[in-house]
Amino acid sequence: MNGFLLALRSSFGFLSTIPVGITMEGLDEFFKRTYLHLVVGIVLGLLMGAVAYLLVSYLPISIASVLVIAFVYYITGLNHLDGVADLGDGLTAHGSVEKKLKALKDMSLGIGGVAYAALIIIAFYATLMALNEQSAIAYASVADVAKIFFFAMFVSEISAMQSMLTVAAFGKSIHEGLGSILIENTTVPKYLIGFVIGIVACVAMSFYFGFGMTGIIPFIAAILATFVLLNISKRHFGGVNGDVIGASNEVGRIIALIAVTLVVMYGGIVWTL
Repeated sequence: MNGFLLALRSSFGFLSTIPVGITMEGLDEFFKRTYLHLVVGIVLGLLMGAVAYLLVSYLPISIASVLVIAFVYYITGLNHLDGVADLGDGLTAHGSVEKKLKALKDMSLGIGGVAYAALIIIAFYATLMALNEQSAIAYASVADVAKIFFFAMFVSEISAMQSMLTVAAFGKSIHEGLGSILIENTTVPKYLIGFVIGIVACVAMSFYFGFGMTGIIPFIAAILATFVLLNISKRHFGGVNGDVIGASNEVGRIIALIAVTLVVMYGGIVWTL
């Protein structure tokens, strides 16, 4: 039990900026229980959802969207966005696999990294704006729109965590580091435990808000997008590393938000109310 509690505390220290303290012993316990990604995702998703609900309720959507994005990166840190930047440098490098790997692991930031990181932030903002637009069309009430934002932020954070587990469970490590330790420890059974936790959490929130089973859609969409990212990484680098795992978090969150937006746009949530 003590090992589990240490792992749980360390999972928040590793995956968020919440000041819980972290030790190598704690990391070892966490890596034995990688499915705890989803527990962290649930807690962070609740915090992000609550902040989004309040901001959308009382501020213009453009300002609210910027503040939501700022809070997401405040509570999660910039490590995953840094992974996007490193991945961008690697993908845009020309030449052999060795040259691409060198660019991927290079500490300096290139134009590819800047472009990929900027695109993620722009996509994040654009998706929140689109979600508001489609929600406002479906509902006249600001409270209902804010409710959809809570739901969207919650399921997208859980989806982002499952995306990282997907890379860890099905990716092949290309060099040693924290990423390779996560990959070695994320077995299929642990992945499936995380998958079940994620599905249950997303569906439970869907039913709580009266949205039926719609929470499954963004969760599965993020996983499918992660398999695409896995394939791209395999073709360019021969496998994955911690940067790819981090990038999958950002990609998974955006894809999940897009999926929620499309569900609202095509009436999926309206039909189940």
